Amino acid sequence: MQGLMEHPKEIADYFNHRSVSVIFLLRRNLLRRLVSTLANSYDRYAKLLNGTHKSHVHSTEEADTLLQYKPAINSTSLLTNLKDMETRVAKALEYFSTTRHMILYYEDLIRNPTELKRVLDFLGLPQMELTSRQVKIHRGPLSDHIKNWEDVNKTLQGTAYESFLQADY
Repeated sequence: MQGLMEHPKEIADYFNHRSVSVIFLLRRNLLRRLVSTLANSYDRYAKLLNGTHKSHVHSTEEADTLLQYKPAINSTSLLTNLKDMETRVAKALEYFSTTRHMILYYEDLIRNPTELKRVLDFLGLPQMELTSRQVKIHRGPLSDHIKNWEDVNKTLQGTAYESFLQADY
């Protein structure tokens, strides 16, 4: 959705006119998305890997270096931020509902790599083995990756977002 929301009608028209196929890669667990976004933003300026910024890494050593940063999440605005993320996704799906698109969830892809076969079918490509050299950075429970876990945990307990606190893959 990066950049798409500024002029959605024009972009949807362009996609439809050019027969562009859209794949929405979304996250079910918006708290994990927030952790990734905050960590990525931090590294953009800190450049933890030999003075370079990397959003995606290809070794466990690089992943472990980036993993050392644990963001503190503003628990006061957390519920509002999560709701805003949900709203933005819903708006994007609404704006681009007229395009040829599919929705793919990151968590489903991690749990079931055969989800890629669905992508190949959608794109009209022959079935083939797809692999990635990318290494997951934030592995394991979120409590290991959030500096103020207790505050975040307390804020989300008893809300519609409580399930985000659990390990999801």
